[in-house]
Parts: sequence; structure tokens; C-alpha cells
Amino acid sequence: MPEQILDEAGLAGFLDAFYARVRRDALLGPVFAAAIPDPDWPRHMAAIRDFWSSVLFRTGRYKGNPFGRHAALGVLTPDHFARWLGLFEESAAERFDPATAAVLVERAHRIGDSLKAGLFFRPGAPPAREVP
Repeated sequence: MPEQILDEAGLAGFLDAFYARVRRDALLGPVFAAAIPDPDWPRHMAAIRDFWSSVLFRTGRYKGNPFGRHAALGVLTPDHFARWLGLFEESAAERFDPATAAVLVERAHRIGDSLKAGLFFRPGAPPAREVP
């Protein structure tokens, strides 16, 4: 198992490999393909790297609105989040030592829980449909 250091370069390599995997995934790939045309991927990945750098290293580089971006898609379900987190956990375990992977996974779950709460928790609304 290659063990990368969790610094800016290690984070960038992890995110590039992880999102390549996401784009190939049968459930997640079509969502990303519909939202981000191929020519826009470098810009998207730069924003993703800025986001995670801000989350992990407190660099303050990310200035976007992740909730608004995800809400605007209008197609996400809890199953999408579960699959994304599963792939994230697998990718982190493959690339980093267990303690470092645990830090990444814990942050990803916190972010995912926050997004899911905003997207799917609406008292009185019907439950979100699941993707078959």
C-alpha cells in the first residue's frame, strides 16, 4: 500500500485519483457527466482541491457554496451520498495510512451529513426516493 503524506501534493493526488474513480462509477458517473462537461473538469478539480485544502489545512482558498452547487443539481438522493462516501473511504484507505485515512473519512462524513441534512431533511415532506 503506497502511503502518501497528507500535504497539499498528497491531497491533490488523492483527489485526482478519487474523482477519476467517481467518474467511472455506474451511479455517480452519470450525475457528474451531466453537471460537468469534460472541458470543465480541470476548473472543477481546482475548486475541489481548494475546498479540501480549506477543510483540512484551513487555507481559506475555497470561496464557493457547496450546498448551493449540490442543491442545484436536483437529482441527488441519499444513495448518491452513500456511494460517494464508500468510494472515498476505499480510496483513502488505499492511499494513506489508517490514521490519516480516518481523518479524511471523518471530515467527509461530517460534510456529507451536513449536505444531506440540508438537502433531504424537510419536516413534513415526503421521504427522498431511492435510486434502484
